[in-house]
Amino acid sequence: PENTELVFVPGGFSYGDYVMSGRIAQLITKHKLGDKLRQFVDKGGYAMGICNGFQILTQLDLLPRGSLIHNESGRFICRWAGLKKNASSPYLSELPDEFELPIAHAEGRFMGVGDDTANYVANGRAALLYTEDVNGSSQRIAGLQDDTGRVFGLMPHPERFLFRGQHYDPDWNGDASHGWGYYMFKSVAEAMA
Repeated sequence: PENTELVFVPGGFSYGDYVMSGRIAQLITKHKLGDKLRQFVDKGGYAMGICNGFQILTQLDLLPRGSLIHNESGRFICRWAGLKKNASSPYLSELPDEFELPIAHAEGRFMGVGDDTANYVANGRAALLYTEDVNGSSQRIAGLQDDTGRVFGLMPHPERFLFRGQHYDPDWNGDASHGWGYYMFKSVAEAMA
């Protein structure tokens, strides 16, 4: 619809990840939408992809070039991960410089070509980094944004930490009245206002 401001591409092992993560979903999306998603972004729209959605936005060439491949361990990872902001982003404005979110993926290791990933960190396209190496991602990249900052993809799951009670530590304080995921969604909502 004409009044759409944000397109959200969720995770969830789209189409079973039979070929590679997000590949079949990307092909179906491209077939059904064609260039409409690109046109939406070019007209000022926002797009966010989480986990599988990050992989799909990368394969649709809406995010900087690279691939999300099997974790270095070769295993599915399900845990909490420390994160740090590496650049300003409309998706991160309400978050502290360092925070944590849950991760759950088998193919979440971001790899670029040549010096791409170092450049992404230097130029702010890699807006979100892991505080430690959790899956072998080049430069510890956890999330990318496009040149405008309106397209954002990340492997961690902000939707799994919207409320304080979702934290693994029942005594979590975090200087926040909600979980960090809430503030990520609040950030983009305020950017679109």
